[in-house]
Amino acid sequence: MSINIRPYESTDWSRLCEIHDASRLDELGLTVGTDAFLTLEQTADNESLFDNKLFVAEVDNVVQGFVAYKDEELTWLYVDPKFYRKGVGRALVQHAVANSAPTMEIELLEGNTPALELYLSEGFKVIERVEGQLVGNEEFPAVGFVLRRENT
Repeated sequence: MSINIRPYESTDWSRLCEIHDASRLDELGLTVGTDAFLTLEQTADNESLFDNKLFVAEVDNVVQGFVAYKDEELTWLYVDPKFYRKGVGRALVQHAVANSAPTMEIELLEGNTPALELYLSEGFKVIERVEGQLVGNEEFPAVGFVLRRENT
Protein backbone atom coordinates (compact mmCIF):
# COMPACT_ATOMS: atom_id res chain seq x y z
CA MET A 1 0.00 0.00 0.00
CA SER A 2 1.43 3.34 -1.05
CA ILE A 3 0.74 6.39 1.14
CA ASN A 4 1.11 9.85 -0.37
CA ILE A 5 1.44 12.82 2.02
CA ARG A 6 0.54 16.18 0.50
CA PRO A 7 -0.61 19.64 1.64
CA TYR A 8 -4.29 20.09 2.42
CA GLU A 9 -6.46 21.61 -0.32
CA SER A 10 -9.88 23.19 0.24
CA THR A 11 -11.46 20.41 -1.84
CA ASP A 12 -10.40 17.97 0.94
CA TRP A 13 -12.68 19.60 3.53
CA SER A 14 -15.68 17.22 3.32
CA ARG A 15 -13.38 14.19 3.49
CA LEU A 16 -11.58 15.61 6.55
CA CYS A 17 -14.96 16.05 8.23
CA GLU A 18 -15.87 12.40 7.53
CA ILE A 19 -12.53 11.13 8.85
CA HIS A 20 -12.49 13.32 11.95
CA ASP A 21 -16.07 12.60 12.92
CA ALA A 22 -15.75 8.80 12.64
CA SER A 23 -12.35 8.67 14.31
CA ARG A 24 -13.25 11.18 17.04
CA LEU A 25 -16.19 9.02 18.11
CA ASP A 26 -13.78 6.09 18.51
CA GLU A 27 -11.36 8.28 20.48
CA LEU A 28 -14.07 9.57 22.82
CA GLY A 29 -15.45 6.05 23.25
CA LEU A 30 -12.07 5.05 24.72
CA THR A 31 -11.76 8.17 26.88
CA VAL A 32 -14.35 10.70 28.14
CA GLY A 33 -17.44 9.25 26.42
CA THR A 34 -19.21 9.97 23.14
CA ASP A 35 -21.57 12.50 24.76
CA ALA A 36 -18.65 14.96 24.40
CA PHE A 37 -18.63 14.58 20.60
CA LEU A 38 -18.55 17.66 18.39
CA THR A 39 -18.09 17.55 14.62
CA LEU A 40 -15.06 18.96 12.83
CA GLU A 41 -17.31 21.69 11.42
CA GLN A 42 -18.20 22.67 15.00
CA THR A 43 -14.59 22.68 16.27
CA ALA A 44 -12.20 23.55 13.42
CA ASP A 45 -12.32 27.32 13.93
CA ASN A 46 -12.43 27.33 17.75
CA GLU A 47 -9.51 24.90 17.92
CA SER A 48 -7.53 26.75 15.21
CA LEU A 49 -7.18 23.86 12.78
CA PHE A 50 -6.17 26.16 9.94
CA ASP A 51 -3.54 28.00 12.02
CA ASN A 52 -1.37 24.89 11.63
CA LYS A 53 0.55 23.21 8.86
CA LEU A 54 -2.09 20.84 7.51
CA PHE A 55 -1.31 17.72 5.48
CA VAL A 56 -3.36 14.78 4.27
CA ALA A 57 -2.48 11.16 3.58
CA GLU A 58 -3.83 9.61 0.40
CA VAL A 59 -4.14 5.92 -0.38
CA ASP A 60 -5.11 5.21 -3.99
CA ASN A 61 -5.84 8.94 -4.45
CA VAL A 62 -8.38 9.00 -1.59
CA VAL A 63 -7.67 10.98 1.59
CA GLN A 64 -7.58 8.53 4.51
CA GLY A 65 -6.05 10.69 7.25
CA PHE A 66 -4.76 14.12 8.19
CA VAL A 67 -2.28 15.78 10.51
CA ALA A 68 -1.99 19.37 11.69
CA TYR A 69 1.03 20.71 13.51
CA LYS A 70 3.04 23.73 14.49
CA ASP A 71 6.83 23.72 14.76
CA GLU A 72 6.78 22.41 18.33
CA GLU A 73 3.35 20.76 18.66
CA LEU A 74 1.40 18.08 16.85
CA THR A 75 -2.17 19.33 17.30
CA TRP A 76 -4.43 17.05 15.21
CA LEU A 77 -4.07 13.48 13.91
CA TYR A 78 -7.05 11.56 12.58
CA VAL A 79 -7.25 8.47 10.36
CA ASP A 80 -10.27 6.85 8.74
CA PRO A 81 -11.21 3.88 10.96
CA LYS A 82 -10.97 1.55 7.93
CA PHE A 83 -7.26 2.48 7.78
CA TYR A 84 -6.34 2.06 11.46
CA ARG A 85 -3.07 0.13 11.93
CA LYS A 86 -2.20 0.25 8.23
CA GLY A 87 0.60 2.83 8.47
CA VAL A 88 -1.39 5.98 7.64
CA GLY A 89 -1.15 7.51 11.12
CA ARG A 90 2.53 6.56 11.40
CA ALA A 91 3.31 8.16 8.02
CA LEU A 92 1.56 11.37 9.11
CA VAL A 93 3.41 11.47 12.47
CA GLN A 94 6.73 10.87 10.73
CA HIS A 95 5.97 13.66 8.25
CA ALA A 96 5.17 16.11 11.07
CA VAL A 97 8.29 15.18 13.05
CA ALA A 98 10.53 15.49 9.98
CA ASN A 99 9.15 18.94 9.12
CA SER A 100 9.07 20.60 12.54
CA ALA A 101 11.36 21.76 15.33
CA PRO A 102 13.74 19.29 17.01
CA THR A 103 11.41 19.08 20.02
CA MET A 104 7.73 18.33 19.49
CA GLU A 105 4.90 17.83 21.98
CA ILE A 106 1.50 16.17 21.77
CA GLU A 107 -1.43 16.09 24.15
CA LEU A 108 -3.72 13.08 24.14
CA LEU A 109 -6.55 11.76 26.25
CA GLU A 110 -5.88 9.08 28.85
CA GLY A 111 -7.42 5.85 27.60
CA ASN A 112 -6.53 6.43 23.94
CA THR A 113 -4.15 3.47 24.04
CA PRO A 114 -3.83 3.02 20.23
CA ALA A 115 -2.61 6.64 19.83
CA LEU A 116 -0.35 6.38 22.88
CA GLU A 117 1.27 3.23 21.51
CA LEU A 118 1.84 4.90 18.13
CA TYR A 119 3.48 7.97 19.66
CA LEU A 120 5.65 5.93 22.03
CA SER A 121 6.83 3.78 19.10
CA GLU A 122 7.84 6.99 17.29
CA GLY A 123 10.08 8.17 20.13
CA PHE A 124 7.67 10.29 22.18
CA LYS A 125 7.78 9.98 25.96
CA VAL A 126 5.08 10.81 28.50
CA ILE A 127 6.27 13.84 30.47
CA GLU A 128 3.11 14.89 32.33
CA ARG A 129 -0.39 13.74 33.29
CA VAL A 130 -2.94 16.58 33.25
CA GLU A 131 -6.45 16.77 34.71
CA GLY A 132 -8.84 19.44 33.48
CA GLN A 133 -11.55 20.04 30.93
CA LEU A 134 -11.89 18.60 27.45
CA VAL A 135 -10.39 21.07 24.98
CA GLY A 136 -13.12 22.28 22.64
CA ASN A 137 -15.97 21.00 24.80
CA GLU A 138 -15.09 22.30 28.25
CA GLU A 139 -18.26 21.07 29.97
CA PHE A 140 -16.62 17.62 30.10
CA PRO A 141 -13.83 16.75 32.53
CA ALA A 142 -10.83 15.05 30.96
CA VAL A 143 -7.50 13.49 31.89
CA GLY A 144 -4.67 13.51 29.42
CA PHE A 145 -0.98 13.11 28.85
CA VAL A 146 1.62 15.45 27.45
CA LEU A 147 4.20 13.64 25.36
CA ARG A 148 7.47 15.02 24.03
CA ARG A 149 9.87 13.87 21.35
CA GLU A 150 13.35 15.27 21.08
CA ASN A 151 15.43 14.69 17.96
CA THR A 152 19.01 13.99 18.83
